[in-house]
Amino acid sequence: MGLNPPSPGGGKPIRVLLADDQALVRGALAALLNLEEDIEVVAQTGDGTNVVALAREHRVDVALLDIQMPVTDGLAAASSLRAAMPGCKVLIVTTFDRPGYLRAAFDAGARGFLVKDTPSSELAAAVRRVHAGGQVLDASLAAQSLIGGVNPLTERECQVLSQAQSGAPVARIAKTLFLSVGTVRNHLSNAIGKTGASNRIEAAHLAHEQGWI
Repeated sequence: MGLNPPSPGGGKPIRVLLADDQALVRGALAALLNLEEDIEVVAQTGDGTNVVALAREHRVDVALLDIQMPVTDGLAAASSLRAAMPGCKVLIVTTFDRPGYLRAAFDAGARGFLVKDTPSSELAAAVRRVHAGGQVLDASLAAQSLIGGVNPLTERECQVLSQAQSGAPVARIAKTLFLSVGTVRNHLSNAIGKTGASNRIEAAHLAHEQGWI
């Protein structure tokens, strides 16, 4: 991954915020990073909603964000943080190694994307690299992203497929999204064609696997 870190310079430690809804994972990441002389975890949260407020309060240099969190997910939090504190770098650290998530993360302003089974030494090196202005991404996931290409679905098709994941009938999807039944059927038909699926449930599954919904 090319994560050769610079030697700690003895200056102020890199101030890190952790946002992950799994307390055990969050605690483990904090313990690992606090072992590094040049890194200090100064704030933690289990929800993306208060990421910006905590980052401001604790003068955070790097925010490590999970993707799937309650209320406000990591992608939305990354976008808000970029707007509120452009100098604070975002590193996505998640279980969900989907190419679509990688693209969405960088679109939201993240400077790095790693999966949670990354060795601790590489995680610390990634924090240093994004803090220094560089970028970090999981090599195998980057290759998958290039192979997979961009999301072919429109925003509305993604919304319809997201509702279809649970097996909701077309009428309920239409009511939820304030669309006509015919419009929903058209979006589902288009999405099925674009994903190469045989039905809407399969299309939703394929889109979910790619990180498009």
